[in-house]
Amino acid sequence: MAAPAILRAQNPGSNHGNRFEQLSYLLADPNMYRSASGVPGPKYWQQKADYDISAELDDEKRILKGAETITYYNNSPDPLTYIWLQLDENEHDPKSDNNSFDGSSMRDKMTSRAINRIMGIEPGHGVNIEKCADAAGNALKYTINQTMMRIELPKTLMPGEKIRFNVNWWYNISNRMTLGGRGGYENFAEDNNNIYTMAQWYPRLAVYSDFQGWQNKQFTGRGEFALTFGDFKVKMTVPADHVVGGTGECRNYKEMLTPAQYQRWQQAQSAKEPVEVVTLSEAQNAMKNKAGAKKTWIYEAQNVRDFAWVSSRRLVWDAMGTNVEGKHVMAMSYYGPEAYPLYRRYSTKVVAHTLKTYSKHTIAYPYPVAISVEAANGMEYPMICFNYGRAEKDGTYSEATKNGMIGVIIHEVGHNFFPMIVNSDERQWSWMDEGLNTFCQFLTEQEWDNNFPSRRGPAQRIAEYMALPKDQLEPVMSNSENIVQFGPNAYAKPATALNILRETIMGRELFDYAFKEYSRRWAFKHPTPSDFFRTMEDASAVDLDWFWRGWFFGIEPVDIAIDSVKWYRMDTKNPAVENKLKQTSTNADDVHIAQTRNKAAGVKFAVDQDTSLQDFYNKWDRYAVTPDQTEAYSKMQAGLTPDEKRLYESKKNFYELTFSNVGGNVMPLIIEWTFADGTKEVERISAYIWRHDELKVTKVFAKDKAVTGIRLDPYRETADIDELNNSWPRQAVPSRFELFKMEGGGGPRGTNNSGNPMQRARQ
Repeated sequence: MAAPAILRAQNPGSNHGNRFEQLSYLLADPNMYRSASGVPGPKYWQQKADYDISAELDDEKRILKGAETITYYNNSPDPLTYIWLQLDENEHDPKSDNNSFDGSSMRDKMTSRAINRIMGIEPGHGVNIEKCADAAGNALKYTINQTMMRIELPKTLMPGEKIRFNVNWWYNISNRMTLGGRGGYENFAEDNNNIYTMAQWYPRLAVYSDFQGWQNKQFTGRGEFALTFGDFKVKMTVPADHVVGGTGECRNYKEMLTPAQYQRWQQAQSAKEPVEVVTLSEAQNAMKNKAGAKKTWIYEAQNVRDFAWVSSRRLVWDAMGTNVEGKHVMAMSYYGPEAYPLYRRYSTKVVAHTLKTYSKHTIAYPYPVAISVEAANGMEYPMICFNYGRAEKDGTYSEATKNGMIGVIIHEVGHNFFPMIVNSDERQWSWMDEGLNTFCQFLTEQEWDNNFPSRRGPAQRIAEYMALPKDQLEPVMSNSENIVQFGPNAYAKPATALNILRETIMGRELFDYAFKEYSRRWAFKHPTPSDFFRTMEDASAVDLDWFWRGWFFGIEPVDIAIDSVKWYRMDTKNPAVENKLKQTSTNADDVHIAQTRNKAAGVKFAVDQDTSLQDFYNKWDRYAVTPDQTEAYSKMQAGLTPDEKRLYESKKNFYELTFSNVGGNVMPLIIEWTFADGTKEVERISAYIWRHDELKVTKVFAKDKAVTGIRLDPYRETADIDELNNSWPRQAVPSRFELFKMEGGGGPRGTNNSGNPMQRARQ
C-alpha cells in the first residue's frame, strides 16, 4: 500500500522520517554508568588527581619553573598501563600543528600578530621536562606528542589503586599580547612591569572516562579543556613586592601582607562594600621600584579541576564578604591603575551578584572564594578568572566599555558553574560550557539591570546568523575545532535555544526545575550532551526531542509564514439578517469601473429615458423579507436543540489560517490577534501542530470579535528570520538610510572625534 503523499513530503531528503521522531540513535546508549533518565548510573565512576606544586617566577628572565607531585587514583574498572598529561603551553612550540594548519592570506593592513603567525613562532617556547620519576625516584619513560605527554607506568595500575609520581619542568613565559594564548605576561611600557596570568601552566592529567577513554585530543588554542577533579597545594615563589591571587585560599596571608593590609583583609570579611586590601597608592608605589628579594605564597584548594593564578607588583586588590545561600564567600578583584575607575566601582559587586544569581538558577556556589582579575582578557578557571575593562587616561570610559566589562565578568565568574563544577568536556562540546554559561549570563545580566543590552540570549539576536547560507553553518553539536563561526555557534545559538525553552516551550517553572536538577545531578561529575537532554525531559515531562533535533543537531532556521486568511461566519437563517448581507455582497460584486465612470459622466440610460422598458423586476425588492421566509425561520428556531441554539446565538467569527514552514525548523505558533475594537489577544499553539505535515498547516480559530490584524511571534520569541511574512495584512517595515555629505575636511558630516560621552560631559 502506497504511503500518503503528505507523509512523503514531510521531510524530503532527510535521513529520518519526521522531526518529531525520538532522538534515540543520535544519543549514546544508556548503561550502568549513565541512565536513560539522565542521572549518573549506579556504577558511575570518575578518576581523581591531587597536586602538590612548587613554582618559582623569574620576573627578570620571564621564566616559570615548577616541581610537582601528582597522586593519581584509578577509580575506573579498567587496568591502566599508561596515563596522559596535558602540556598546553606547547601550543607555542613552532613544531605544533596548530601553528601551521590554519589558512592565511594577505590584506592591505596587517597586524604584527598576524605577520608573526605567517613568519612562524620563534624557537624557545614550550614546556621543558627536566624530570619524570616515580615516588622512589626511578625515571619513568614518557613520550611527548605536541601538547600531550604519555607516561608509561612501571606496572599496571589496577582498579582501586593509585600512583604517585613527580614531574619537574620549566618554560619561557610567552607574551600573551603578541603570541596569544590563555596564559602569559603583559608588559606595561610606562613602568616596565608585568602582569602574569598563569593559566594552563603545569603538566596536568587528562580525563579518562566511561564514555570515551582518554580525552587526549590536542590543544590547538581554541577547544578548551577537560580535566580531572582533585585537591591542590601550590607554593608560588615570586618577587617580594608582588601580590598573588589564585584558585583556593591563601594559607599564609599574615606573612605575605603588611600589618595594615592584613587588618584590611580581616575587615573585608564582613564589609558591606569592597575594601582595598592593597590600595591604589600602595600599588603605584610598588611600581616605582623592583624588589630583589622573593617570598612564597601558599594556596590550597579542594575538589577543583584546575589551578590558575595572577602575580604582579602593579595590582590593586579589593575584597568583600558576601552571603551566597547561607555560605560565606569572599568576592574579590585584582586590577591595575588603568582599570581602577571601572573595577573599583563594579568588579567585586558584579562577582557577588553573579554568584547569587547563578546559585539561584543552578546549585549553591560551593567554594570559599571567587576572583575577577583585569588582564585585557576573557578566560576562566576555578575561583579565578581574567577579564577586561580599562578606562581612558583621564579616568572616563564609554558605556560600551562598562557594559562589556560587566558582561565579561559575569560570564567568566559564571564559568565556575559551567564547566568548573558541572564538568563537561569543552574540547568536544563547547556549547555545554559556553552555551549553558552564556544562557545563565543572560539571566544574570537581566537581573543586574532590566535595561542591560545583552547581546546573546534574546531570540531575535540570533536570527541574522541562522539566516546565513547553509554552507556557512554547522550544527551546535560540532567539535569545537571544526566550528567556523565560534561565537554564534558555541555561545549565542545554544544560549538562545535555552532562553526559548524557558520562556516559550517549557515555561519558567518547568524549565527552572529541570535545569537545577541537571546542575545538581552532574555537579563535580562529567556530563555529556545525552545526560543534559535526557535530564531536561526526565524532570519536566516535556518531550523535547524535536527541539534538540532542530536547534542542536540541525542548521535550519525558523521562518514561519502566514500564507492566507479566510473569514467565515455562520449562516443565521434569519432573513432579516441574511437578506441584507446578500444585498451588500451583491452590490459590491456588481460594481465595476465602466459602471462607475458612466454614472460620473452623466450617461443617459435607456431604461430611464423610456420608462415603458421598466417592468416588475425594475421595482422589485428582491431582498425584502417575505412572510414565507419569516414563517420558515420561526419553525427552524422552534426545532433547534439547546446546543444548536447556543451556536446560532454565539455570533462567532471563524478564521481559517494557513501557515508555511519556510525555514524548516519547527516551532510553536504564537499568534497575536487585533480586533476591530482595538483590543488584542495572544494565542499559543504547540509545535506539535507540525507533526503530521512539517511544511504546511491549516487551522481554524473561533473569535467573538471581528479581526482586523494577525501577527506571528509578536514578542520575537522564536528567532524567525523573516518577519515580513508574519503578518496579515502584510506590514512593510521601512529601512533607514543616511544622507552622506562631504565637508571641507573630507570627512562625512556628523563624524564624532570628541571622545566618549563621559568626556564630553566633563567639557
